[in-house]
Amino acid sequence: MMFEGFTEEMIETSGATIRVRHGGTGPAVLLLHGNPQTSAMWRHVAARLMDDYTLICPDLRGYGFSSKPPAGPECVNYSKRAMALDMVEMMDALGHEQFFLCGHDRGGRVAHRLAWDHADRVRKLCVLDIAPTREMYANTTDAFARAYWHWFFMILPAPEPERMMQADPDTFWLARCAKNGTELFDEALDEYLTAFRDPETIRATCDDYRAAAGVDLTHDDAENRKLQMPVRCLWGEKGTIEQCFDPLALWRMRAESVTGAALPTGHYMAEEAPEAIAADLAAFFQ
Repeated sequence: MMFEGFTEEMIETSGATIRVRHGGTGPAVLLLHGNPQTSAMWRHVAARLMDDYTLICPDLRGYGFSSKPPAGPECVNYSKRAMALDMVEMMDALGHEQFFLCGHDRGGRVAHRLAWDHADRVRKLCVLDIAPTREMYANTTDAFARAYWHWFFMILPAPEPERMMQADPDTFWLARCAKNGTELFDEALDEYLTAFRDPETIRATCDDYRAAAGVDLTHDDAENRKLQMPVRCLWGEKGTIEQCFDPLALWRMRAESVTGAALPTGHYMAEEAPEAIAADLAAFFQ
């Protein structure tokens, strides 16, 4: 059973209703999932850390079983600033003033913004298999565009990408995520597909990507400082990040103290190598 011993609840923030799983004991660790997944992606990592840490695993707004607000002007309601504020207000409701933070994929981008906007709340930041959004767009190559084609497809004006994805959501999800079979996702697969079959999830996901290519870049361009908390960057040596970017160099443009390493995985690191991810997080968060 996923998240055995955890509590699941819905928490109201100023902009959304967030579904969150939380459990364990010890210092608080906020874990943010990527696209097109839910908090279920942390099931194996959380089980390995719950004896030493309190794990908080939410569904980001627009994803999973959290609410899907309207996009707003320029998709501002899916800016990473708005999504990060949800997380801070959720942590307030759960009684966690400061916390360790780790985000994968889209969750890593929310985590990056959260660490900028609420630096006093974040003790340390870990990001999984991403480079900073602004630098990834600025350094787009043919190889990156081919591998990350969905970045450019999903930002097309509504409702073009939504209609195509909603026509056969299971096939779209499986083609994106399960090229090597569905075994990797085991008991979480049904949750992933159930969430993605909701047309509002697909709409909100597209709005998230549209925000990343617009208002988020405006917010990033306005930053004239580096993150001061320690930052850890992990990426999959079989994925696209290592092939197209120098993740450590790019993160060092954004943070004063950055360490990192490649692991022998693809993109879905927390599910491909949960023992290695849990061990690395435990060492970093000590």
